[in-house]
Amino acid sequence: MRDAYSYRTDAAVPAFADDKPVIVFDGECVFCSAWVQFVLKYDKAERYRFLAAQSPLGVALYRHYGLDGRDYETNILIEDGRAHFKSRGTIRMAVGLGFPWSLVKVLRLLPQGLADRLYEFVARNRLRIAGRRATCFVPSPEQRDRFLG
Repeated sequence: MRDAYSYRTDAAVPAFADDKPVIVFDGECVFCSAWVQFVLKYDKAERYRFLAAQSPLGVALYRHYGLDGRDYETNILIEDGRAHFKSRGTIRMAVGLGFPWSLVKVLRLLPQGLADRLYEFVARNRLRIAGRRATCFVPSPEQRDRFLG
């Protein structure tokens, strides 16, 4: 576990607006892009910002956290300067959407190892389940200010 805001002192990570939680996602994965579209639809408070993992900043953040910058096996939620991965990150994202989505916090009762294995199963098979886009997800003009990179 890294210190909060550790990326700010990493010369390889470009500076970015981190005053709101940031969801780093695989922009070429249809499944991951659908998750972002879901969050955009239900994030009425516009709490989250988004960043495609394929962007220079996304790659730098994956590397900063010791993840493969080419195999996006997890979304990253950066909230209050801390990174959250796999099942715990996804649960935190949903909880941040408010009711009724916050009810998924009951999944925190699952042992983290089991929850992460379920997450990893979906992550490993996401491209078989939903496919891959030829290009990264492109937000609409109305959504563009919520995207970094």
